Amino acid sequence: MALALNDKVLTEAFGPSEGTALRVKQAVMVVLGIMALAILAKVKVAVPGSPIYISMGTFAVLMIGAAYGPRLGLATIIGYMIIGMLGFDIFQSSTAELNGLEYMMGGTGGYLVGYVLATLALGFAARAGWDRSVVLMAVALLVANVLIYVPGVAWLTVLYEGKGLAWAIEVGLTPFVIGDALKLGLAALLVPGLWKLIGDART
Repeated sequence: MALALNDKVLTEAFGPSEGTALRVKQAVMVVLGIMALAILAKVKVAVPGSPIYISMGTFAVLMIGAAYGPRLGLATIIGYMIIGMLGFDIFQSSTAELNGLEYMMGGTGGYLVGYVLATLALGFAARAGWDRSVVLMAVALLVANVLIYVPGVAWLTVLYEGKGLAWAIEVGLTPFVIGDALKLGLAALLVPGLWKLIGDART
């Protein structure tokens, strides 16, 4: 498996590869990625016996990082953040009344930072060719999930000073572990599977 950061990512395996047509394709991919993030962030599953909801937004982040690469993935996540910052109701728990910077500086703030870190990590892993292997993709996705949770939990400990790290882990990590493990497994199978489909289509 090549470790040099020169492998193609999924979005580069089809369509134009240079010039104006490439720029148009990239712009379209960013728009589609933002739309996917906004839609899937609102797809939530309740955790039994808890007020916590598991969102598919993290699945969208993982897929964008792995499929788009670091630069296009980062542009997509930043675009998503900017639209949310402007007050549009596109985050998991944002509402018409609670949105924009006020929402972003709340309990979700650390996780949003983690989205950026996870996207970059997965993008570089994809550039290294890890997105062709289920095992390597799973490792990269695990690292990405850690990069989402570390700033997320850390921010909760700062925001709710006095409650402590154990409380932050209890409310900001533990309820999501099973759901995120399922999303990780799905993405680990899906991304290499898409590469195989592309390869089979060209043979």
